[in-house]
Amino acid sequence: MKNLLIPILLSYSIFSFSQVIEEEIKLTNATIEIPGTLSYPETKDKMPLVIFIHGSGNPDRNGNQKGTPMQNSYIKALADSLNNHKIAFYRYDKRSARSENLELLKDVTVLDFVADAKVTIAHFKNDQRFSGIHLIGHSQGSLIAMLAVNEDITSLISMAGVGQTIDKIMVQQIYAQNPEFAKLVEEHFQELMTKGSITTVDPSLVTMFPPQSQNFYKTWASIDPQEEIKKLQIPILILNGDKDIQVAITNAQNLKVAQPEATLMIIPNMNHIMKEEDAEVQGYEGYLNPKYPISPKMIAAVLQFISQ
Repeated sequence: MKNLLIPILLSYSIFSFSQVIEEEIKLTNATIEIPGTLSYPETKDKMPLVIFIHGSGNPDRNGNQKGTPMQNSYIKALADSLNNHKIAFYRYDKRSARSENLELLKDVTVLDFVADAKVTIAHFKNDQRFSGIHLIGHSQGSLIAMLAVNEDITSLISMAGVGQTIDKIMVQQIYAQNPEFAKLVEEHFQELMTKGSITTVDPSLVTMFPPQSQNFYKTWASIDPQEEIKKLQIPILILNGDKDIQVAITNAQNLKVAQPEATLMIIPNMNHIMKEEDAEVQGYEGYLNPKYPISPKMIAAVLQFISQ
């Protein structure tokens, strides 16, 4: 299949309709704290609500990861952009981002992240301020959002979501740098999926496959996003940037094949964290500096989809 490039012709200016109100909301899933921030423009009219479900790693509600150079606030930037167009936005700390939760995460799996998303959806489902609940699942969050969809969800946006099981994705990513190393990773995944654990982890892979992470990977790799997206019967928008070096656009195309009713858009010059790259902003620099803008073409696509 050829790469699908869909030009975004609509033009949206970035301006504020009114004062943006922020509410701090303290949610919990059993003993796990998952607090977040609801932001929305001051208005008497009902508005759509976006719930953002984050990707892998330990991002907080703004998209930053404590103790790492990743301090680019891309989730907060997306919230600000959508608030400026009369869309409410809820973003929450991933459970693994909070030091209060660390002792409770020994046996965590992606299904726990799904449960957190469902707690969040349940909190807002009867909120009369909102005309509908729209999920944006980013990267790993794309799969989590698919699994969290229920009758309360109006639509789903898959942002840089993978289109294969995570074991295949990881092997492909590593193969591009070191084919021999990738073969070893593939063998470890095969053992993990067939036996439930890895008897002897190669010394070069001990940081990738520590005992406490093996069940997490096994559960994650057992869920096929193509099979999950097939089950959904709500409007779906599949977005991927053509400058995404972590999730290739073939993943978006795979999801589109699995769910032909979905809308697929490949966003020109957008990287993995939704920032727009140009001649001056490229590669790793675009990941680290919060001053670089969220892709306006992506914002236009999201606004057009939610308004339909």
